[in-house]
Amino acid sequence: MSVDNKINKIKPLIDYFQSLLLIGCPLLSLSFVTGNLGSQLVEYKEEMYITSDCGKTWRQVFEEEHHILYLDHGGVIVAIKDTSIPLKILKFSIDEGQTWSTHNFTSTSVFVDGLLSEPGDETLVMTVFGHISYRSDWELVKVDFRPSFPRECTDDDYESWELTNLQGDRCIMGQQRSFRKRKISSWCIKGRSFTSALTSKVCECANSDFLCDYGFERSAPLKSQSSKCFADFWFNPEAPPEDCVLGQAYTSSSGYRKVVSNVCEGGVDLQQNLAQHLCPLIAPKGLQISIRGESLAVKPGEDITFIVRQEQGDTLNTKYQVDLGDGFKAIYVNLTMTGEPIRHRYENPGIYRVSVKAENVAGHDESVVFVQVNSPLQALNLEVVPVIGRNQEVNLTAIILPKNPNLTVFYWWIGNNLQPLLTLDSFLVTKFAVTGDVRVTVQASCGNSMLQDSKVVHVFDHFHVLPLKFTKHLDMYNPNIPEWREDIGRVVTRLVAKETNIPEETLMTVVKPGLPTTADLHVLLPANQPKRKRSVTSDKRIAAIKQALNAHNISFFLRGGYWVLVTLADSDSDSQRIGGGSGYWAIVVLFVICLVAVGAFILYKFKRKLPGRNVYAQMHNEKEQEMTSPVNHSEDTQNIIQGEEFIDDDLDSQTLGNHSGVVLSINSREMHSYLVS
Repeated sequence: MSVDNKINKIKPLIDYFQSLLLIGCPLLSLSFVTGNLGSQLVEYKEEMYITSDCGKTWRQVFEEEHHILYLDHGGVIVAIKDTSIPLKILKFSIDEGQTWSTHNFTSTSVFVDGLLSEPGDETLVMTVFGHISYRSDWELVKVDFRPSFPRECTDDDYESWELTNLQGDRCIMGQQRSFRKRKISSWCIKGRSFTSALTSKVCECANSDFLCDYGFERSAPLKSQSSKCFADFWFNPEAPPEDCVLGQAYTSSSGYRKVVSNVCEGGVDLQQNLAQHLCPLIAPKGLQISIRGESLAVKPGEDITFIVRQEQGDTLNTKYQVDLGDGFKAIYVNLTMTGEPIRHRYENPGIYRVSVKAENVAGHDESVVFVQVNSPLQALNLEVVPVIGRNQEVNLTAIILPKNPNLTVFYWWIGNNLQPLLTLDSFLVTKFAVTGDVRVTVQASCGNSMLQDSKVVHVFDHFHVLPLKFTKHLDMYNPNIPEWREDIGRVVTRLVAKETNIPEETLMTVVKPGLPTTADLHVLLPANQPKRKRSVTSDKRIAAIKQALNAHNISFFLRGGYWVLVTLADSDSDSQRIGGGSGYWAIVVLFVICLVAVGAFILYKFKRKLPGRNVYAQMHNEKEQEMTSPVNHSEDTQNIIQGEEFIDDDLDSQTLGNHSGVVLSINSREMHSYLVS
């Protein structure tokens, strides 16, 4: 069978499944390979094949892989199955693998790990090494084949054969060789003096002794002529080599080269038409500047080493202009040839454009690299309003020290989302669509340093916000840092809760950055209170907090002997109420106004038809003087506002009559007169 159309693949000895055990010609014509027949290599199918004519023909000898050992120059071939099962039988052949005999090399089965022979190809003594069990020591079994051969071989015990290829050509690799081998019928020892080569004759060179040179491909042969080598589309045969120096000469390829180790002489010479060229001045090409260590980010004051390389072009007559970006500029000669690195140190943070330009008469090339010089991040603080309304925009701000503008990348994680949002700005505007506690995490990455901070945002449908202000003494001691603002917020929350008896967990004070020092007091709904459109309890808490602030009952002592007073930022304005949506509450307010107007109109029409209408007018005239007497405007205004805050609940628990209507009418006139005045 032919190796070209029968054996699928021969793999090296180091391959995991197949091994190639080859003793090359002309020293020995025997060779074993492992593989399988077919169009592709089949895993775990390890058939063994042997050749006795240097690979011209092959025949199968085993269906499984075996350990192979050659003794007496191949006069004896020993094979033991390569398996994990313990063995005590080996196979051997003295006729180049045509027939095989078996031999019990031990009485106890052994896990065979390999075969060894004594030094020299002529030996007939071998050793099987392995172990009886996995816990036992090594076992060595010596096998001697010398008693099986009665004598040494003579010249009559050998026959000659000539090495040919598949086409029958005798000239192989430029020479014609003949060998001798022991006759199959001879039962003798070749011995130490055996040589296989008989004669060797150098052949004249032919076309088959040449291959296509680098960059050339062989065309399809025509019927009238043999195939030729042509330059590939990407290859220029006349281009000078990369190491071509100005003034020297180089030879362009003819498209052919002699096969390596081929010893043919004379005959056809496909390399004879070689053209000589002088090396021209080549423009620099493939210029690269890199940093040793592959790190493009360094610390201020840290040593950095630049390395310049050039793939092609002249180097002796080329000047290299180096600009390190911080004012340092220099011109070098033979920079890439000497391999001398450029050492530098950047003292100030920033981004530096480092460039190197190689230029000669033939042309130029340039390479650029950007170096980031960053101070390591020392602190990161995430600032975010701890209480926010659902679907309300909130600004997440990351404060880093030291500040590195345009050099820091921020990674934002919202809730349990594993995919972060990346920004180059230190802030992110977002919304929260679901109520509850949401954890916000930010990581700041600058050069080789990275820091992280995390905060919890409380998302509600409804809550109140009261703007607060402090006396100016607090501004003198405001360091404008997050920790100080958090401490002041906790102090104010504790004082308000203590003064109003409102649970501290429903209050949260957030001190704003900057000067003057201000804050927002967030009043949250109790956890056990049902959600309603309007909460009387919440209104009462707001009134209690306002009363405590207006009465100047919230204050704390500051070092330096100052008392800091906490008051409402705008005492004339009501608190801000955050709800689920502004459009919804606008519709509700409009509906309530319309309902009150319709009710007032119906009540007015109803009263005009009552029999006691004159009595009502008379009573009104008699008491008008008493009702419009001078009073304290501020106290009445406060009573009127408080009366309106709780009017809904009063109407739920009282029944309106004529007297109630009179009182309401009088109060309305008094309020009108105050507003007009």
